[in-house]
Amino acid sequence: MSFLPSSPGPTNLTEVMQQHPVRATLMLRLIDDIMRGDSPLSVAERELIFAYGSAQNACNFCYHSHRPVAAAFGIDEAVFDELMIGIDSASVDDRLKPILRYVQKLTLTPSRMTQADADAILAAGWDEQALVDVVSICAVQNFFNRFVDGVGVDVDDSTARQTGAAVLPTIGYAGLADRLEQGEGN
Repeated sequence: MSFLPSSPGPTNLTEVMQQHPVRATLMLRLIDDIMRGDSPLSVAERELIFAYGSAQNACNFCYHSHRPVAAAFGIDEAVFDELMIGIDSASVDDRLKPILRYVQKLTLTPSRMTQADADAILAAGWDEQALVDVVSICAVQNFFNRFVDGVGVDVDDSTARQTGAAVLPTIGYAGLADRLEQGEGN
């Protein structure tokens, strides 16, 4: 149920963004740069990180939106269930495990981050740009999780999956921003 007086009753993220297009466009352009710009991390890995961090926050809308996007870019969806059991036993590339540990810790206990956490990513063969990208993904994922939950976007897992699977792999975040600027919806 929406918490916004301008949108009583059930609402979705598209409706909120259409009501606040300037802010929404800025948010979408930022996430597009982080999730689709140049990076040592593939788009699939970035979507995996975003979905995993959203699961850590129990943000069902973002988790169920980004999980199929990661799958569309080649991540086996079974990995998400494995990650909920534990990072160490999940069938993800060993190089991603310190990244996922970092995201979990930065999401749940950010004040406890240490040099050792960053060093584990670098020791896995990632460079400084990858570390900055991981922090950026985690930051924007936490931002969006708080935004979605804070305005009261209704959580319908099937609609979230459908939107994520149909829209983000095809037109991406920049395409959504373009649509908002043109006054269109999804």
